[in-house]
Amino acid sequence: MIIFDLDGTLLNTAKDLEIALNHALNTHKLPLKDEKETLKLLGNGIDMLVAGAIPEGKSNPQFPEIFATFKDYYSQHLNDYTAPYEGIIPLLETLHHKGIKMGIISNKFDDGVKELAKKFFSGLIAHAQGVTETVKKKPAPDAVFALIKEQKAEQENNIYVGDSEVDIATAQNAGLNCISVSWGFRTKETLKELGAQTIIDKPEELLKIITSAM
Repeated sequence: MIIFDLDGTLLNTAKDLEIALNHALNTHKLPLKDEKETLKLLGNGIDMLVAGAIPEGKSNPQFPEIFATFKDYYSQHLNDYTAPYEGIIPLLETLHHKGIKMGIISNKFDDGVKELAKKFFSGLIAHAQGVTETVKKKPAPDAVFALIKEQKAEQENNIYVGDSEVDIATAQNAGLNCISVSWGFRTKETLKELGAQTIIDKPEELLKIITSAM
């Protein structure tokens, strides 16, 4: 089974997240963040994105209000600029045709994950799980284990695919091999510094690895 991260791995969501973040910051009269600054804050969920962008983080008395502003705006603008990375849809179609099970585990809020998965990957990926009150955020492996169990893939050669340090840690915590992608929110150099063992630059490279491993 192939377990994918969503943001930065399958979908380029950076622009919509940056716009939503700056909408919240501007609404509350706080300094805005540029693309580079926003990218550095991505990967740990939208609460940490907002916390990282404001003074004192979650300790800021305004955090709940700022976060609510962000989430409300972002929930209405999930798809303004978001799109699959080049080569992702052909990759997923090929994997689906080969009968390889696939799923998505994300630190984004669950409703948003399911909406994006339905819009872009309907018929290709059967299960998409985001953060809920009962599902812990990555790098906790809980959602990964739950997905593997649901898909009855306990005896399969399961592989985790992601673009950040959170994904590397998640795979390690779940005891899975991790393939890191360089087209997402972290550079290839950063991924190497973070201890990534396998890094690919194009989706078609993933297909070669998966085909040989399955």
